[in-house]
Amino acid sequence: MPHYRLAFVTPADAPAWQRWLVLSPLARIVFFIVTMLIAGKLFGLLMHASGPVTSPLAKNLWELGFRAGLPLLAYLALVKLIERRRLRELSLRQLVPGTAIGLAAGALLFSAVVGVLWLLGSYHVTGTDPNAHWLAAALTVGLGAGIGEEIMFRGVLYRIVEEGLGTWIALAISALFFGAVHLGNPGATLWAGAAIAIEAGILFGLLYLVTRSLWVCMGLHAAWNFMQGTVYGIPVSGTHADGWLVSTRSGPDWLSGGVFGAEASVVALTLCLLVSLALLVVARRHDLIVPPRWRRSGVQASDPSLSMPPTAG
Repeated sequence: MPHYRLAFVTPADAPAWQRWLVLSPLARIVFFIVTMLIAGKLFGLLMHASGPVTSPLAKNLWELGFRAGLPLLAYLALVKLIERRRLRELSLRQLVPGTAIGLAAGALLFSAVVGVLWLLGSYHVTGTDPNAHWLAAALTVGLGAGIGEEIMFRGVLYRIVEEGLGTWIALAISALFFGAVHLGNPGATLWAGAAIAIEAGILFGLLYLVTRSLWVCMGLHAAWNFMQGTVYGIPVSGTHADGWLVSTRSGPDWLSGGVFGAEASVVALTLCLLVSLALLVVARRHDLIVPPRWRRSGVQASDPSLSMPPTAG
């Protein structure tokens, strides 16, 4: 029997109108988007009512709230009001171990990217800056992007599309959207967007497939961004970084990543693809690949034992 795990399965006794208008994948994605828009409007009104923000720390906290708080609130509303289930992918019991694993993996993976760039003569350290604004980066580019983007692209888009169309289509759609949203960043090119989609979109999707934990995905995402910008002084998806190491990169853009940063480097693409391949091997070995809904039997599709594993509760 397959061992794929779904966080949500439509109740067998749900009326037809509810299956289509409330519980269908499209309806739940629309609910999340609308909730995000409403919460964003209320957040803007709250910011306006609070008056001018002059403290850099306060500005960073506001940005953290916008980047991470709004998606988290919208996701809680989706899970508790519409899906009405336990939040296993964000279980508090898994917060510390899951996040720690993700942080360690992200730090090691990006350090490996920089190490290869250094060995190839592309990455150069020209000095250090012990006064780098690390807290701002940790709150916004690290936690803000790590939490918010993983909720939107893995918790909502990948997870819900997978329930209906299966793992392969969910990977493709979530990766394409993830790459597309980065095309508006400074210095972005079609190559940079494609690299982000392949190296990060697919990697994070497979990581969620294997672990069924958003904590792990968030940790890896946050550590990747923090190490890239604050530790190694490399632009993060085109955004200037204030790093502890003052660095430059040389060579063609396909090697160095150019002004977009090392994420657009063939080195990052290759290493992330290798990790993705390893995750795919694990997923196939343990029969975790979810087939499209029309290829799943009624028993498999509705059996709650195929949801999250007991240890994730």
